[in-house]
Amino acid sequence: MYSNEKQVAPANHDTKEEPVLMLESASGSESHLGFDKRMTSKLVRKIDRHIVPFLALLYLLSYLDRTNIGNARLGGLEKDLGMSGLDYNIALAVFFPTYVLVEIPSNMALKRWRPSIVIPTMMVVWAIVTTLMGISQNFSGLVGARAVLGLAEGGLYPGCNYYITMWYRRHECGFRMAFFYSAATAAGAFGGLLARGIIEMAGVANLSGWQWLFILEGLLTFVVAIGAYFVMSDWPATAKFLTPTERKEVTRRLKDDHDGLSNEYDNRYFWDAIKDWKVYVHMLITIAIYTSNYSVALFLPTIVRTLGYNNETAQLMTVPPYIVACCTCIGAGLIGDKFRQRGVFMLVFGCLSIVGLVMLIASHNFTVKYAATFLVTAGLFPNVPLGTAWVANNIGGSLKRGVAIAMNVAFGNLGGVLASFIFLTKDSPQFMQGLAILIGLNVMAMILASVMTMYYRRENKRRDAEHKNPELYSDDEKHLETTKGDHATFFRYTI
Repeated sequence: MYSNEKQVAPANHDTKEEPVLMLESASGSESHLGFDKRMTSKLVRKIDRHIVPFLALLYLLSYLDRTNIGNARLGGLEKDLGMSGLDYNIALAVFFPTYVLVEIPSNMALKRWRPSIVIPTMMVVWAIVTTLMGISQNFSGLVGARAVLGLAEGGLYPGCNYYITMWYRRHECGFRMAFFYSAATAAGAFGGLLARGIIEMAGVANLSGWQWLFILEGLLTFVVAIGAYFVMSDWPATAKFLTPTERKEVTRRLKDDHDGLSNEYDNRYFWDAIKDWKVYVHMLITIAIYTSNYSVALFLPTIVRTLGYNNETAQLMTVPPYIVACCTCIGAGLIGDKFRQRGVFMLVFGCLSIVGLVMLIASHNFTVKYAATFLVTAGLFPNVPLGTAWVANNIGGSLKRGVAIAMNVAFGNLGGVLASFIFLTKDSPQFMQGLAILIGLNVMAMILASVMTMYYRRENKRRDAEHKNPELYSDDEKHLETTKGDHATFFRYTI
């Protein structure tokens, strides 16, 4: 894409700024600064260190605080609060409608205001709510707290994914989103271990073990949230951990990657997302995947307990499947970025989860069933970040992309309501109905993913045939289509 490289004089040795290369654009319309391959790699690693691990920590705490109710159930939650019948399922379900309500407004707020204020504030609120769940005295109190928890947590996942797209190029996002989301699997593993220890505190200060679980995990989130106000950066152009030269380079490479598409805040891009049919197909894929994931996250301890383990051992036996899922999550992100494809890999992991679900439904052997939980988690969890990255890659323009991600995640999280009622106590220990529903949902997701993969491939070929190579467009030509988003003639989809 560039030609006529010229070496710029090295930066003054007394400063921290790095030397750069002057690269002239192929169109010849303007010159700008750009790092060479080694320096770019160093810059990206620097961003990784400051952005990704911290986001993963935030999501680990978020996932821990929303799913620890599954561990609390094994610690006497239902007995102490006098719950019976569908009460537990209702307590799970009320979290998700309020969670969904705030996702689109939250992403728009991130675009208008500072992430370092919006995200830590959300954390403070949900930390307080989680802690207060530990002093619930009855079922109504628990339900009310879960509803408010959803309202407080709702903006984190779509917000962090949108935030990642504002730091990395399109085909660098997949791995970072996967690493970020792998915190959910880490929460599953860590949560089981943590719950096993905390529930042993039953009787301390006349509180039950499940109460201490909510209180201590809520306090942990609160401490991290306060630190987030001071640690979290906003956007590349204002990041204090980058030098002035690095800030300019990050901005340049992002602008180049998004082909100069609009980065402004304008409500018309909100409506562009609302009217885009592709977003709705991805929403259907997402709700199928999320319903399956939430079902596993909320009920895996219950399922494992039916394999002949007592409550304490069941907590620990949920850890290994989540560790495997963490590895496949990160691996999926790496290969997705390397080959610049999402849909094909979603099909592979979807098939893996379907095999595991079929094993659970067909076998009565406890060993086979436990082995199947590894296949299910290894196949289900990678498809969440792969799907989010796929949407982010194929929506042009920053605000439209932010709204589309939020729509996608919001609709997907409605799957949490469905997931809350898929595994019913009356169906224990086989849970045939619940497992059959998950198989059907995953088959639907794979069919729709196949359709979108074929569509994106065909549309790219059409644009290649009817328009010139995207690299041959001048900056002035791109500027003429800056408001068209992914409909611009120089935009190419990720398949």
